[in-house]
Amino acid sequence: MATMASSASSVSAFSMASLRSALPNVKSNGGGFYASASSSLRLSRSVPSLSLRTRSNVNTNALQVSRCFTGLALSNPLLLSGSDNNGFENGFTIIDQGSRFYAMRHGRRVPKLNRPPDQRRALLRGLTTQLLKYGRIKTTRARASAMRKYADKMITLAKDGSLHKRRQALGFIYEKEIVHALFAEVQDRYGERNGGYTRIIRTLPRRGDNAPMAYIELV
Repeated sequence: MATMASSASSVSAFSMASLRSALPNVKSNGGGFYASASSSLRLSRSVPSLSLRTRSNVNTNALQVSRCFTGLALSNPLLLSGSDNNGFENGFTIIDQGSRFYAMRHGRRVPKLNRPPDQRRALLRGLTTQLLKYGRIKTTRARASAMRKYADKMITLAKDGSLHKRRQALGFIYEKEIVHALFAEVQDRYGERNGGYTRIIRTLPRRGDNAPMAYIELV
């Protein structure tokens, strides 16, 4: 039994010694940790040379090397003098290539028109109503492009001519007389045409804000 105990103690002592030799010698430094001189991960504690005027103004006891993890690779040791370098990010190299990041708007299927959804739908309904009433209106290019599909859809509903399509058009267009006139005259005007019921013509920008303007009209 004594022989087995002595052999077990020798094995445990050998294993602990090998483990200590394999690990770097890490010592405590006032709450932080830094590697010893035998480890290659220790940061340099050498204070850079200062001029005579700077050396007279800065207290050498106030210069401290910031505590950090041994795995971080800093460009320079942080010298916390209390006035110049008071942030942790000052020791890292900042890489700025002038890149800009935007929110991901991949498809951009819905033009926002700088309005919330309810106001945007009301705006498009009003523009469609005015286009079907007067045949030609002037608005911005963005609004003209956004309302184009709604005007084409109303004409497509009128070409169908059913009661269900009429009620759908009445739910979108503000004036009932325009809906009834559209359903009555659409076959004579667009009976032979399959799509492309509107035309957008660009014009001069608007005075004041220089917004791009355009005319949208029925073909």
